[in-house]
Amino acid sequence: MNPPDQKQAVRAQFGPSAAAYASASVMRAGPDLEAMAGAARLSGNERVLDVGCGAGHTALAFAPRVARVEAIDLTEEMLAQTRELARERGVRNLRTQLGDAEALPYPAARFELATCRLCAHHFQHPGRALAEIARVLVPGGCLLLADILAPATPAEDSFLNAIELMRDPSHVRDHSLSEWWTMLGNAGFVPELVGIWPLALDFESWVSRIGASPSAVAGLRTLLGRASSEARATFSIGEDLSFSLSSGLIRARLDVAR
Repeated sequence: MNPPDQKQAVRAQFGPSAAAYASASVMRAGPDLEAMAGAARLSGNERVLDVGCGAGHTALAFAPRVARVEAIDLTEEMLAQTRELARERGVRNLRTQLGDAEALPYPAARFELATCRLCAHHFQHPGRALAEIARVLVPGGCLLLADILAPATPAEDSFLNAIELMRDPSHVRDHSLSEWWTMLGNAGFVPELVGIWPLALDFESWVSRIGASPSAVAGLRTLLGRASSEARATFSIGEDLSFSLSSGLIRARLDVAR
């Protein structure tokens, strides 16, 4: 799949499900979202870029704490949800922008802080996206990256990415912590791990939120139902096929010496 096709796949997948993501509890809240503001060490004067904002939950969590927030996403329907939630909450320092994380439409050194939550596994070229984020951050700026972490063991890594892709054809890859460390370092960041939390997922909500096809749901039932004992233990797969993933938060500062 080439990059233009991948971006179209994201739009096709998330346009129809934008409203579901606006109301989904797993997106609206969670320990990773609660930890992000504290990890940012905010002064209140920051210009923040939320990359792959989705329905806007991260951008809206930061808006009351900073000078302004720019929320960018590939999918117009997601941006419409962000604007509606901002209107409902009376948030006036948030602007939405249709755009691509791998070609950010901003000049260099525009933002003090960038956030990216539960989105980076859709990046076709994550290194390119990280380089773009580094470009638009001021020297010494900070990226807060929260995403699903792949296990270090190859079999469980493959199992996780297989079920993710079966559910969501626009999925590219859940990366391991070591992979993120390498990619962030290559982009000029100095990363540190803030925390890892279990992300409990109810199977029925998980497949319905994305609008998974009946054949995909059947395939997922088979994969989860026949999972190895190691996968069952790693992902806490229950009898109802609900399971748990690891959600990690990384704080990465631009290396001013580089």
